[in-house]
Amino acid sequence: MAKKILVTEDESIVRKDIERCLEQLGYDVVASVDTGEKAIAQALEHKPDLCLMDIMIKGDMNGIAAAEEIKRNLDVPVIFLTAYADETTLAQAKMAEPHGYILKPFKDADIQSAVEMALHKHSKELELKNEAEFLRSLTEHKSGADIIFVKNRSRLMHVKHDDLLFVEALKDYVVIHTRKESYTIHSTMKEIERKLSDRRFIRVHRSYIVNFNAIESIKYSNITMEDMEKEIPVGGSYKDALASRINLL
Repeated sequence: MAKKILVTEDESIVRKDIERCLEQLGYDVVASVDTGEKAIAQALEHKPDLCLMDIMIKGDMNGIAAAEEIKRNLDVPVIFLTAYADETTLAQAKMAEPHGYILKPFKDADIQSAVEMALHKHSKELELKNEAEFLRSLTEHKSGADIIFVKNRSRLMHVKHDDLLFVEALKDYVVIHTRKESYTIHSTMKEIERKLSDRRFIRVHRSYIVNFNAIESIKYSNITMEDMEKEIPVGGSYKDALASRINLL
């Protein structure tokens, strides 16, 4: 389905030229208006995917004010059209958080590149927003107490607590080691420790958190985990906490 675009431009010749360009590019111009008030009304009615907004338009409301009002009601990217590139105008325009600018006089290629970039950027913003909301809902969902979700590239991987063997810190990243594979994520040990608050997990070193139930053996100050040959060191300040958990025969 073609992306819907709202055009606001008070010069009729320029407006018609923009409409022609957008339609040739395969976009659906759902409305084409010449004032800020009309732009707001048409945006609320048609809910466009993008707004092309001239900054200096006739009427009591300029394009910046109209864009701010539209964005208060709709999550829609705005590209400003302007023949005025002075610092004052651009500073005011920035307050509306536009997704791009097109300077007059412009070519069809200028419109094409600005629209494609704005739509792409906005789609990525929506992905991040939806992912953040999803992750927040997971943390609030009590029935998921025995699982975590680990971000791996663009996917969220379901990991059961029983399958998580240990967590290892590597500078600005941590590695989640499970029985099947490992995942590297951008986080801190403090944050991981907060999320793995289940009693089965214990911090044994400033760089390691282990699944206590998956410990195979302890020799001197080294831990061996099930299904893993790697030995994990026990830090001096963590030995007492580990010892208190061991039921020694």
